[in-house]
Amino acid sequence: MSEKSIIVRNNLIKEYQDVYTSESLAALEALAPFNAEVKKLMAIRLKRRRERYQKMKRIDFLDPSTNIPGTSIAVKDARSGQFEGAPVPVDLQRQWVQGTGPGAKPNAPLESSIRNVAYALLSGADGWMFDGEDALGQTSTMSLDNQRNLKLAIHRDPVFLNAARQVASQMNDWSRSFFGEEKIGDFKSQLDFTTIIFRARGLHLDDRHLRMADGASFSASIADLALYVTNNHKTLRERGASIVLYLPKIQTAEEAALWNRMITQLENHLGLETGTVRVYVLVEQLEATYQLMEIRAALGKHFVGYNTGRWDYINSVSDAMAWDPDFINPNIESIGMTYGYMRNYEDRVRRAVNTPDVAGNFALWQGGMEPNIPVGSEDGVASSMKKAIAGAEREQAEGASGKWVAHWKMVHIIRPVWEKHGQANQMGRTFPALTYTDSDAAGLILLEAAPRTIRGARNLLSVGLQYGNAFEQGMQAAALKPADFFGDDNVLYLMEDMATGEIRLSILWEWLHKKAEITEDDPGTGLIKGTVFSESIFRKLLEEEYNKLLNARDKDVHTLSKETTLPIAREIVEVYVNETIKIPWFIDLLNINLNNHDLKTARERINLYVKKLKEQGERVTENLDFKL
Repeated sequence: MSEKSIIVRNNLIKEYQDVYTSESLAALEALAPFNAEVKKLMAIRLKRRRERYQKMKRIDFLDPSTNIPGTSIAVKDARSGQFEGAPVPVDLQRQWVQGTGPGAKPNAPLESSIRNVAYALLSGADGWMFDGEDALGQTSTMSLDNQRNLKLAIHRDPVFLNAARQVASQMNDWSRSFFGEEKIGDFKSQLDFTTIIFRARGLHLDDRHLRMADGASFSASIADLALYVTNNHKTLRERGASIVLYLPKIQTAEEAALWNRMITQLENHLGLETGTVRVYVLVEQLEATYQLMEIRAALGKHFVGYNTGRWDYINSVSDAMAWDPDFINPNIESIGMTYGYMRNYEDRVRRAVNTPDVAGNFALWQGGMEPNIPVGSEDGVASSMKKAIAGAEREQAEGASGKWVAHWKMVHIIRPVWEKHGQANQMGRTFPALTYTDSDAAGLILLEAAPRTIRGARNLLSVGLQYGNAFEQGMQAAALKPADFFGDDNVLYLMEDMATGEIRLSILWEWLHKKAEITEDDPGTGLIKGTVFSESIFRKLLEEEYNKLLNARDKDVHTLSKETTLPIAREIVEVYVNETIKIPWFIDLLNINLNNHDLKTARERINLYVKKLKEQGERVTENLDFKL
């Protein structure tokens, strides 16, 4: 491999020869030239971000008289549907409930780790998005464990079937106690019910195990695309199943066009017809909402639908508006899908998917993620499930063809909302045509009055600290709640992923650097309405919330982490929130400290990141432990 353009770290080709097959290594080589393009577009991203900050400039719509960068498609043609798409495949036409979660566990043997895939495929979900990004831990070789587990499951390997048999029995035990009946009959036939979907890592991330031979870091997007599709396309197609990806963190149609070229090149390399690989796009970035039809057109025959997420999107709005001293978000609990800019975002997505392409094809709209888990007191579970069902009913009424859940136990709670209507999907439902006015642009950053409280700040800090700690332990998906509610079974844990930490720290950054005023008196601190959220308040709350975690029981904060990863999580939170120039991604500071439990080393790495960002305008995204 050394004479080729890509280097694989250590002895991983041998240890993961079932993942790094000769075919997948050849596919990586075929896609390697795109690595420079990815880096170029990520540099352009940062440049746009700096210009917005320096010029105090809002995002706007593209000029309709131009072409979509990276394509020959005119912006005006994309907006009017004058582009070539493709019909939605049969196994994606009904996606009432999709589950989301990783296909591997941290530091677990194969027989235990692969149970994640079994729970997903036996859940009764119409589709399961196996996460390679926000919910998948990246410590050690977890990204490769995820690929291995998915391949074993797709190929129905005996080690997977044995795990599935055991998991089916356990799931039925829970179903009998919760629903009064078993939900799984023949487990083998149940495995074929759920459409397998894979979320590749975003263009902003680098792989931890691959480098270019010249030492350049290697795009995680290319790694995930090549490994997953190459290792599984034959078996999936033989089964009559689609090859489906979720593409995260796309900001522009130019980036979508790059994804389209990479996917097309891989299809050509594998001898597949263009459009064999189908993609959903997670609309997680404010800028993407200004270019929805352009993104759809740029992905052409590969595009199948959009998903409206919450946490990532709120974070992107906060980040894009970091320059504006008047743009200050309220408590995170107030920013639901019916709040100001979120309401307008959702409306544009549903109008975009229901605009036909040149052949009359519509696309899917998959609603947001339900983070609740039905575990807690009887009253707590009943109250939370009522809210979860109400949220699903709202999205169904608004035109979504389905939604997500973050835990398999939620599937049969949410699925009946769509089941009772009986429609496979809501494609082609009539909504007003998209417009591109100044009013439309303003609506995408619309703030509405809502509380901004010390209680809200405590919640932001506590969960942000806990998430950073969980991430560094290899759990990028974790059940969390603020420390003040530990032991209160009426307040349920929520499944949180990377976006959880991102948005919580973004809002704290806003409050501190834009001098946000607290909207209510706080008896606990004695602070009164109108008090400016200052550095001294932040430091006081940080100390208090951190100490609560140090004193928490092992169930809520692993005891061993209190002297290893938790202090590093605190350091990252403190630096991120205090830095005058907002750091683009919280995940960057976490990634450079993966597999590191030494606070001194963490501080050195964080300082390296901040210095490079300030002096060179660049992020540190490589695996600092992987040197040629």
